[in-house]
Amino acid sequence: MHVTLADGSEQPVGQWAAGTPTEGLAFFVRKYDDLSVEVDLATRRLREGKATPEQAGAVVKRARESLESPSMVGDLASLTARVDALDALVGERRAAAAELRAQAKAAALAAREAIVVEAEALAESTQWKSTGDRFKQLLEDWKAAPRADRAGEQALWKRFSHARSQFDKHRRQYFARLDSERSEAKQVKEALVAEAEALSSSTDWGATAGAYRDLMARWKASGRAGKADEDALWSRFRAAQDAFFGARNAALGQRDAGYAENLAAKEALLAEAEAIDTRDLRSAKAALRSVQERWEKIGHVPRGDKDRVEGRLRRVEEALRSGEQDQWRRSNPEARARAEATVEQFQASLDKLVKQRDAAAAAGDARKAADAEGRIATTRALLEAAQKAAQEFSG
Repeated sequence: MHVTLADGSEQPVGQWAAGTPTEGLAFFVRKYDDLSVEVDLATRRLREGKATPEQAGAVVKRARESLESPSMVGDLASLTARVDALDALVGERRAAAAELRAQAKAAALAAREAIVVEAEALAESTQWKSTGDRFKQLLEDWKAAPRADRAGEQALWKRFSHARSQFDKHRRQYFARLDSERSEAKQVKEALVAEAEALSSSTDWGATAGAYRDLMARWKASGRAGKADEDALWSRFRAAQDAFFGARNAALGQRDAGYAENLAAKEALLAEAEAIDTRDLRSAKAALRSVQERWEKIGHVPRGDKDRVEGRLRRVEEALRSGEQDQWRRSNPEARARAEATVEQFQASLDKLVKQRDAAAAAGDARKAADAEGRIATTRALLEAAQKAAQEFSG
C-alpha cells in the first residue's frame, strides 16, 4: 500500500494481507483520520484554554513523527499544514504563559517587598505590644504570599528577618531595663513602707505629718515596681498612713472640742474690735491693744476656725494701720509745703494768662485772646486739683 506525497513521489505505508485491498485501504485511512482528529481536537482545546501548551506540544511531536514515516493514507499536505499551525499556536501560548509567569513573579516580589518595607519601618518602634502583633501578622502574610524568583525572595527575606530581629532585640533590651528599674523601685519602696509603718503609732502629730509628706514625695520619685508588688506595697503604705492620720484626727478632734469656749470668747472680742471707731486714732489704738492682749490670753481655737477668726482680726488691724498712714501723710510738713507751692505756682500761671488774654482782647487780637483762653481753662483745672490735694493736709 502506497501514499502520494506533496512532491508527487510515492511512499509505502505498509503491507495488508488480512483481507481485501479495499479493507486494507480503509485501515490506513482510519489511521490518518485518527491522527487528523487528534490534531484538530488539540488545536480547539488549546484555543479554548482546556489544554496546556505542553499537552498540545506532545500531539505536535507525535504527529510530526507519524508524518516523517507515514503509515496512513490521506491528505498529508493538509495534515502537515494543520500540525504546523498547531505548533505555532503552541509557541504563542507558551510565550503568553511565560509572560504571565513573569508578571506573577514580579507581583509576588512586589507583595513581599511591601511586607519588608513595612517591617523595616516598624523596626525602631517602641509600641511593643501592637508592633509585636503586627510582626506576627506580617510573617503570616509572608508565608501566604505567592512565590517569587528564588534569589529575589531570599534577598527580601534577609531584610525582613533583620528588621524583625532588630525590633526583638530592642524589645528585650527595654524589658530588661524595665525589670531592673522595677526591682530597684521595689527595694526603695519596701524601705519607705518600713519607715511609714514605724511612724504609724507616733503621737508627735506635727513632725510625723511632715515626715509622711516627705515619704510621699520620695514614693512618687522612686519609680514603679511591678504591678503586683506596687499594689501590695502601696496598700501597706496607705494602711500605715491612714492609721497615723486617723489617730491624729481623733486626738485633735478631742482637743478642738475643748476649745469651743475659746472660740466664743474670741468671736466676742472680734465683735468689739470691728466696732472700734478708727476716726480717733489714739483711742482706736488703745482699744485695739486691749483686744489683742485679751486675745492672746484666751489661747487656741478649733483648727477649722483658726484662719477665719484670725483673718477677721487682721482686717481690723490693717484698717487701723491704713488710718495711721493716711494721717501721717496728711500731717507731713514737707508734703504739705510741696502741695501749697504747687497751688501758688498754678495760681501765678493763671493770673498771668488772664492778663495776657485781657491785653490781647484790648488790642483787638482775637486769635491770641482765644489761645490764651484755652490755656486758662487747662491751668484752672490743674489749679483746682492742686487745691483739693492741699486741702487734705488740713483735714
